Amino acid sequence: MLLGVYCCYFPEKWWCFLVLLVVRFLIITVGSSLIQLNFHIAAYCQNKSLKQKKIALTFDDGPTEFTPAILDLLERYKAKATFFCIGANIEKRPQLLKEIAEKGHEIGNHTFYHGTFFDFKNSKEVLEELKKTDTLLEQVLGTKPRFFRPPYGVTNPSIKKALQVSKHMVIGWNIRSLDTILKDETKIVNRIIKQIQPGSIILLHDTSEKTVRVVAQLLLFLQQEEYEIISLDELIQA
Repeated sequence: MLLGVYCCYFPEKWWCFLVLLVVRFLIITVGSSLIQLNFHIAAYCQNKSLKQKKIALTFDDGPTEFTPAILDLLERYKAKATFFCIGANIEKRPQLLKEIAEKGHEIGNHTFYHGTFFDFKNSKEVLEELKKTDTLLEQVLGTKPRFFRPPYGVTNPSIKKALQVSKHMVIGWNIRSLDTILKDETKIVNRIIKQIQPGSIILLHDTSEKTVRVVAQLLLFLQQEEYEIISLDELIQA
């Protein structure tokens, strides 16, 4: 409609308005897709002020059958991580969720279904998913999670509005491993290593044997480089 009005007054410059619409669309798309930009929501993606060799590992989409192997590796290297869990997966493996917590790791909300079209839901639907997962976590662990990570790192006004009610702290990342996309585990490890710096938050997924092997190599590298792997809470407080 705006394009029609504009064309009535400036028929020879209709293309200018069209260009502006395209630019606006691109800005919103990129801003919504990259959580590090804080376009819609302020997300904690790293601690840039941290000078000591300390980083945080985060795992999305569990708990799954691969989570125990990740837990064993973390225990071997005396590392603490944060697991952003999906409610539907918690229902299938409540005991595994308890094991994650009992081993001293943090647990965050990663929605209930992690649906492909989560970012198309309205604020009421988003809030329902957050509350449903929170309730389940409280039933299993006795506490409500402080942290939330949106699926795919996508944010929008509906998610922002829901978070104003739920009061979760939004956690992003500054190193995306691409472990669910890349097939070559060596490329995944190298991708992470090249970006490592104090205060980093690394995104991984406890959903495949490939990632288990990646984590084994990564933990060895971090030990050799004298990095300390700490919880998100400690990284934020540092």
